[in-house]
Amino acid sequence: MEQDYRSYYASHVGEVQKRWERALEAEDFMAVLVHSGTPMYSFLDDYQYAFRPNPHFLSWLPLTHHADSALLIVPGERPTLFYYQPDDYWYLPPSDPEPWWADHFNIEVVRDAADWRPGLDRHLPDASLRMGDIAAIGDSPSLAGEFAADWINPERLIDRFHIARSRKTPYEIACIAEAARRAARAHVEAENAFREGESEFGIHMRYLAACEHTDAQLPYGNIVALNTHGAVLHYQERERSVPSEVRSFLIDGGCTVNAYASDITRTYARQNGEFADLISAMDSLELDLVGRVHAGVDYKELFLQSHLEISRILVSFGIINASAEDAVESGLSSVFYPHGLGHFLGLQTHDVAGFIDNDGREIPRPEGHPALRLTRVLEVDNVLTIEPGLYFIETLLNQWRNQNDASMINWDRVEALAPYGGVRIEDNVVVTETGCDNLTRKAFAGVQ
Repeated sequence: MEQDYRSYYASHVGEVQKRWERALEAEDFMAVLVHSGTPMYSFLDDYQYAFRPNPHFLSWLPLTHHADSALLIVPGERPTLFYYQPDDYWYLPPSDPEPWWADHFNIEVVRDAADWRPGLDRHLPDASLRMGDIAAIGDSPSLAGEFAADWINPERLIDRFHIARSRKTPYEIACIAEAARRAARAHVEAENAFREGESEFGIHMRYLAACEHTDAQLPYGNIVALNTHGAVLHYQERERSVPSEVRSFLIDGGCTVNAYASDITRTYARQNGEFADLISAMDSLELDLVGRVHAGVDYKELFLQSHLEISRILVSFGIINASAEDAVESGLSSVFYPHGLGHFLGLQTHDVAGFIDNDGREIPRPEGHPALRLTRVLEVDNVLTIEPGLYFIETLLNQWRNQNDASMINWDRVEALAPYGGVRIEDNVVVTETGCDNLTRKAFAGVQ
């Protein structure tokens, strides 16, 4: 599959350049320098934190761990890459540029992390071009010494880049699809490990081996949760021991290809029974919600519909003593479903432009739903997640019991199901004019 995304790369660079040139013209900048970023060290130590380049740098280049490089974009010119390749023996230096991506840039190899500064002057097309006409994108401290504060990450320019990034090119979609295929293979291996009685840690290690990633290469820290740990939405630990009784397994894990992420969640029951039936009901609901996705859909409305549908599941399983409509109106549905329906996906797991319209104006979340991560009307080539969830979270249940009408919850049913934690099903989809392309289900079909 590697060749598939490479075949789209030339057109991707051309499209990104057009988008950036339009943004620069609209915001009255003559050029922009994008810095990949500089590694950070822990306090009073020489330990280096895992490094990820600036995503705006990655939107041009597949240099997923490449620090202290910089890209100069001047409208009408081929972009110039100052490619940091130190002559080093403490660490393995970056390899030589590969033609499949390097052929689309002017490349100047630099041996010192600061050597993009003199290179900038050499590559500006007009000697009279002032530094105040050039924007800078990134978080490296070195930018502050060269650019006025107002021209580092100017908000309106950044918003334009973010909006453009929300519409994925064929190259980007191909990378995300390949990331989904790798993650699906790893998810299947993780389920096998669960069925074979592995610990959370053991399951995670099997996942990494199956997708050939290190932890640092994952788009986010995997959630590998047995039993009640599935009710911790961002569960971060990985127990080495296996519980005395294993009831359920929730895994939220992805992979990356050229920094583009997949983000997939599945939930499993150890044996048939009511919790397995609940998983099946949630899986059917998730597929129904995916089937409602198409260009022109207001994601806020789809999210609110998901609350009503999850409330109907709560009613059908006897978990609440209220109508689905009353559960949504009272806020009871949020006790069991406290997060959003999904988010944009791309170079960042929670990708950009989720809360602004095409003119950069904020689109607020629906009242009472602060965790929703996407409020836009969907457009062709948006890539996003659909991930409804239903959990038995002690903190939220106790708050409802103490502050609201406790009789609206069937506490016997909650007590019976709480040891299983919760259910989340998550797929990654590409929006089309009339529907969507479910990358996740295709990926699993290719594995099994």
